[in-house]
Amino acid sequence: MKYYIIAGEASGDLHGANLMKALYKEDLNATIRFWGGDLMENVGGTLVSHYKERAFMGFFEVLMNLFKIVGFIKFCKKDIAQFKPDVVVFIDNSGFNLRIAKWVKSIGIKTNYYISPQVWASRVGRVKDIKRDIDKMFVILPFEKEFYKTHEYKVEFFGHPLIDGIADRKQVDEVAFKKEHGLTEKPVIALLPGSRKQEITKMLAVMLSLIDDFSAYQFVIAGAPSQDLNFYQNIIGTRKVSFINNKTYDLLSISYAALVASGTATLETALFKVPQVVCYKAGNISYQIAKRIITLKFISLVNLIMDKEVVKELIQNEFNTNNLKIELTKILEESHRKKLFLEYYELESQLGGKGASEKVAKQIVSNLN
Repeated sequence: MKYYIIAGEASGDLHGANLMKALYKEDLNATIRFWGGDLMENVGGTLVSHYKERAFMGFFEVLMNLFKIVGFIKFCKKDIAQFKPDVVVFIDNSGFNLRIAKWVKSIGIKTNYYISPQVWASRVGRVKDIKRDIDKMFVILPFEKEFYKTHEYKVEFFGHPLIDGIADRKQVDEVAFKKEHGLTEKPVIALLPGSRKQEITKMLAVMLSLIDDFSAYQFVIAGAPSQDLNFYQNIIGTRKVSFINNKTYDLLSISYAALVASGTATLETALFKVPQVVCYKAGNISYQIAKRIITLKFISLVNLIMDKEVVKELIQNEFNTNNLKIELTKILEESHRKKLFLEYYELESQLGGKGASEKVAKQIVSNLN
């Protein structure tokens, strides 16, 4: 069978890579062409476009790059038409993918969606487009199944693929890891300021402003694979902080606490059982627009899944040095940490068992057959 997969950012690249591994295992004759990143490319197949070329964040930036985006859409349609896949699998990235899905459906190619657009967060009207254009939807958050049920659309929930990605990793030797990367014996506070330049620029400087107040700990930046050290160095300046690129999971596995940009990383941090403070700051125009269309009580996946505040969220103007210092102090206290660990274990139990990617791949192949 021929599969065309479209993922649009780092988390989509991760989930796309796991799905590709499972598809190759399930279908020995699989031919895969994809839009994604380094992780998917390492699995095999043919990379058409890297997500770094399309990393536009916020309403204003999307508007400024509208001509480029329209060009990507035209090119994607042309490439799909030439490849003639048996199915197109869309991974998150709704702004781009739902436009492509409508066209793919119109020319008679099967459409599957893995990792639902966050229609439960904003623009619920997109459910109508999904019902019309997507043959099968595979969701990874437990509450999404109930959400779609209220809209009379059947979806499949096989668990969250992060469970596998974390459980199957080789255990990291903390002493050896610290020695390899020039770290001291002090407990580690991991800084995860996001993967896009805009969010890193807005959040990393505030995170770094705490260094002098927590001298008993060492701060380590988790570098995103899409950015190089020179970019971070402009923000770091002369501050005493370590930098480890493209080894976020290894870093989290030996961390005592973390300051984390809102997104998939909040869930990853929770699954590693690391106490965290969730941070979010966008451009003022983008934030004001988002505030008017997003209807959620929380922004972090941890709190959304648990439907209560498990981890503290510092959003926009609340994200400042003083508030961050207060919240970091709290998660370093033993009593607070014990309570948080119990919540994390409950969170993991709600995400289902192992094997999500394999189950999705099996279902995709079975539906084609």
